Amino acid sequence: MQKASPPPTHAASRPMLAIGLMCIAWAIFAGLDTTAKYLGTATDLPAAQVIWMRFLGQFLAMVTALGLIAVPGLMRTRRPAAQLLRSLLLLGSTAFNFLALRHLRLDQTTTIGFLTPLVVALLAGPFLGEWISWRRAIAIGVGFAGILLAIRPGIAAVHPAVLFSLGSMLCYAVFSLVTRYLAPFDRAEVTLFYSLLAGSVIMAPFAMLEWAWPKTTLVWVLLLSMGFLGGAGHYLFIVAHRYAPASTIAPFLYISLITYTAAGYLAFGQVPDAWTLAGAGIVILSGLYLFQRERATHRAAAVAMTSEAVPQR
Repeated sequence: MQKASPPPTHAASRPMLAIGLMCIAWAIFAGLDTTAKYLGTATDLPAAQVIWMRFLGQFLAMVTALGLIAVPGLMRTRRPAAQLLRSLLLLGSTAFNFLALRHLRLDQTTTIGFLTPLVVALLAGPFLGEWISWRRAIAIGVGFAGILLAIRPGIAAVHPAVLFSLGSMLCYAVFSLVTRYLAPFDRAEVTLFYSLLAGSVIMAPFAMLEWAWPKTTLVWVLLLSMGFLGGAGHYLFIVAHRYAPASTIAPFLYISLITYTAAGYLAFGQVPDAWTLAGAGIVILSGLYLFQRERATHRAAAVAMTSEAVPQR
């Protein structure tokens, strides 16, 4: 008879460490997206090549750091289907985001990305059986209204690249749910390694067909640095989920408005307009309300369980 697998366990709760790791991760992701935007707008490199090099660079960085002998161990997972799904979701999120960054400002893609916690709340019902209340539904609706304010459909010309950014956000929302699901089952290094597979394998033939040799050493350095930045950011993202629940660390997604705005200004001289800031503010307030409701619900459930456990006299 096959021996049953032991139940998954979480690391000891260290919320401040988890929050710090998430803040650093979002700063690193700002560097990754700034690099991708530069390569997409200031060079003649095809999008497929830039996307593939982001994954290939991370693979080379992992192999260099851990050695080839570690690769077989990194392939051993207790949830292969979930790992492959997560890998596909990361590829989709990255590809859509890189395409959007060719036409949109960093603060615009970041603002659309703020919908992620709201979409996660919606998807938690069909994925995890955690259905939202009417108060949360209203908060989610307000958040979507904030995005409409930021992109101003019907008032200003909306670039079609907004659809790429929305696609990236949707992939990332499901990616976040799967990441939380996998955290107790596999080591962070295993999950990080599997996240490379779809991008490295699926994008390779497209990149080869459109390959254009970089013209300067700087472009080569930037291409290879994307893998390092992506790997470092996602490793911190995975580890942070081991030390605190998503409801604790997710609000710190909004630190990215600062890091992305700073990166956009320093690299491209871009400053967010008043519409984008107003829309971002509405989405942030909606997201913070959702997080507060989730914490209150968890506290009430914990108190109820404690009360039931106390013997009555």
